[in-house]
Amino acid sequence: MKPTPADSVTTAVSPKTFYPVLFAISFAHLLNDLIQAVIPAIYPVIKESFRLSYAQIGLITLAFQLTASLFQPFVGYYTDRNPQPFSLATGMVITLVGLIGLAFASSFTLILLSAGCIGLGSSVFHPESSRVAYLASGGRKGLAQSIFQLGGNAGSAFGPLLAALIVVPYGQANIIWFTWVAVAGFVVLFRIGQWYQVHVYLKEANARVERAAARKPLTRRQVTGAMVILLILMFSKHIYTASMSSYFTFFLMEKFHLTVAQSQGYLFLYLGAVALGTILGGVLGDRFGRKYVIWFSILGAAPFTLMLPYMGLAGTAILAVLTGVIIASAFSAILVYATDLMPDKVGLIAGLFFGLAFGMAGIGSATLGRLADEIGIIRVFQLCAFLPLVGVVAAFLPDIGSKSRRPARARS
Repeated sequence: MKPTPADSVTTAVSPKTFYPVLFAISFAHLLNDLIQAVIPAIYPVIKESFRLSYAQIGLITLAFQLTASLFQPFVGYYTDRNPQPFSLATGMVITLVGLIGLAFASSFTLILLSAGCIGLGSSVFHPESSRVAYLASGGRKGLAQSIFQLGGNAGSAFGPLLAALIVVPYGQANIIWFTWVAVAGFVVLFRIGQWYQVHVYLKEANARVERAAARKPLTRRQVTGAMVILLILMFSKHIYTASMSSYFTFFLMEKFHLTVAQSQGYLFLYLGAVALGTILGGVLGDRFGRKYVIWFSILGAAPFTLMLPYMGLAGTAILAVLTGVIIASAFSAILVYATDLMPDKVGLIAGLFFGLAFGMAGIGSATLGRLADEIGIIRVFQLCAFLPLVGVVAAFLPDIGSKSRRPARARS
């Protein structure tokens, strides 16, 4: 039965966590990011068939990541004021169009346009889906964001594996099989949109609860300073992860003379570790405070990233897994920390941070690709290994008491 306006306040501050919704939006995130992961997974195939340089490979990532990043803050800003429950399903339709284009692209230009279309669908998906996770959290925001992110990271891990089985052996046109993934995503997101439409009243009520529950309100200057630090940390994290997601396979193929399929298997291990780290980051952030998780998850990865380029194959695989677990725990904590700073702008924050994640990864991938053409992919990995050291700036984040605060039920 639909809640009435009279029930809204009591229900809005209820500690109930809507786990079916969280797992549904996580599954939709898995499908969405699985499709996105097809793009870097087919790089070895299209690099050979279209005779592309590393710089052109980087431009494909840039086309995808820029469309995914530039529109997300605007989508989030708009939906903060005008919620659009069924925009989630619309975003998946746009992704479907890009996927079909990618399967049948006959030129480098068409590949760029198709990748950009998939990025546009992603820009519609992430801000509103992140808000759905926030509304369904019941106050357990770190856990909710981690469940949501777990789906995305699992999709990113399975995407290259499926591409290695379906696309790499049989060619670019077989990307068309992934359209069934987009259709399934549309169905799930349409149902989520129906739940969102009924529960949209939670948006304002939860923001009021968060403002009232804030332990030590920060000044505008403190909020601005904290946001700048978070952006610096995002830069460090996502430039490094761009090197892994886009070029780890090439690194393994060049250094250890692996086949494409073998290198994709090691990429799957890394991305699986990223999925595990994501869920741990949210849970630990709720338990111990997000500031400390952010600090450890970036700076703590530095010893492993510094050793990775110099290890044998087994050591490289082990360090890639450890790095993935540690560094992936940052994003959920960073995003929830930012929404703690600005609880009435969840869509804008989600769009900004997801957008920056995609944009930084795109620019980083293009830059690293150009650099790899000049100095070689192994040297690029040696240089990127220093990026996690930037995590030391997390020490300057203010302590906002961001352990999980489950709102108390309002009296009727």
